[in-house]
Amino acid sequence: MANLLIDIGNTALKASWADGMTLGKTFRYQGERMLDFILSLTAKEKPEKIVLSSVRYFSVQNMERLRKECDKVIVLDSGMLEEKYAVPSYLTPDRAASVIACRYLFRDRSCTIFDFGTTFTIDFLDKEGNFEGGCISPGCHTRFRSLYRYSKSLPLLDAPEYVPEAGTDIASSINSGVISGMMFEIDGYVARKPENICVFTGGDAIYFAKRRKNSIFVVCNLVLMGLALIALQYD
Repeated sequence: MANLLIDIGNTALKASWADGMTLGKTFRYQGERMLDFILSLTAKEKPEKIVLSSVRYFSVQNMERLRKECDKVIVLDSGMLEEKYAVPSYLTPDRAASVIACRYLFRDRSCTIFDFGTTFTIDFLDKEGNFEGGCISPGCHTRFRSLYRYSKSLPLLDAPEYVPEAGTDIASSINSGVISGMMFEIDGYVARKPENICVFTGGDAIYFAKRRKNSIFVVCNLVLMGLALIALQYD
């Protein structure tokens, strides 16, 4: 039997079936009926384990319903993650899963993990896999929405394919400010620990990876890989 991995983020739910560390098709859902969506997956195939990472509230009633679908439901919480995987209790479950995945994928190498989502997070690991701290700022689309929401005259834009070095009108100025600003941030964090392997993940990982000349690793489903590893190791 395969395991069902579920990552509920700020914007969307991502799920995948996993046979060991091999991920199957990835499913994405945006909406409020998360339990119904998960049950639509288990209706077709019963998992051996369900591993759930969520930054949103998931009710006790929903958890009880999931437990009827499989042998074991594993919910990532700060206590379990800190005790078993030595990650700080303040890390959200998705960030913790990314750390666990990088320890597995890049063992004996120091890493800088860039996660491009609703938030833009950067986490540092040393060669032994110890967590060395991290940073949080608004993600790419959050920055565009903030400019639109908190100003009286700026339009709502989305990340463009071409970004000028300096804008010549309102739209190109916003595009340059948001995207170039994030690129400067990335370069700064890379320069802080140049010996580290750089790992890009999250919804905008490929978009920003294409704008860098230096070698990086793009692992779009890094969180799900961490959940797959937790399912394998769970006693």
